Amino acid sequence: MKPIRLFCGAVAALLLVACGSSPQHNFYLLSAESRAIASGQSPSLGIGPIEIPEYLNRNSLVYSRGSNQLHIASFERWAEPLAEGIQRVLGLNLSAELGTQNIRPHPWPRTDAPAYAVQLWVLSLDAAGQEAELVVEWRVTRRGEPGALEQRISRLTQPLPGLEWQAADAAGAYSNLLQALSREIAAVIRDAEAAAAAAADS
Repeated sequence: MKPIRLFCGAVAALLLVACGSSPQHNFYLLSAESRAIASGQSPSLGIGPIEIPEYLNRNSLVYSRGSNQLHIASFERWAEPLAEGIQRVLGLNLSAELGTQNIRPHPWPRTDAPAYAVQLWVLSLDAAGQEAELVVEWRVTRRGEPGALEQRISRLTQPLPGLEWQAADAAGAYSNLLQALSREIAAVIRDAEAAAAAAADS
């Protein structure tokens, strides 16, 4: 019986060592540009829905690896669903760009529709080589008007710090890409507001 006990004890010890040496998960967030909190209430903005490809709809960060291949980073994970992170950061960025606190995530009540609604279809979000890339179709609509105020596909890129970049570098680059996208969207809304003000004054 003694040899059996010794064997079982050795197995248990090996299992404890194996568990103790298992790689730890790292969690990442997309971040908005740091600015003072906006104080205005106009224009009101609705953010969403945000659509992302199914292969990105997972906890792990995903990168392309050559033609038609993907690498799923098992121990590098998003701290929130990616679509929700994009919605959150886009709302914060647009709030800062347009000076409004009146931001509403989709869905919103039909009786309280925002003045402008921003919808996104992410076509690609990737970090490969020395560059991160965001390809996204986006649409801005204005309350009470048929069709889109603006609809386009944007391709945005951001350099990565060399070939030995880490997941934190990718998350930071993605955040910068969303900031650049926010500036494009904000410019459309700003121009529409200026045109409406000019028409009201004429």
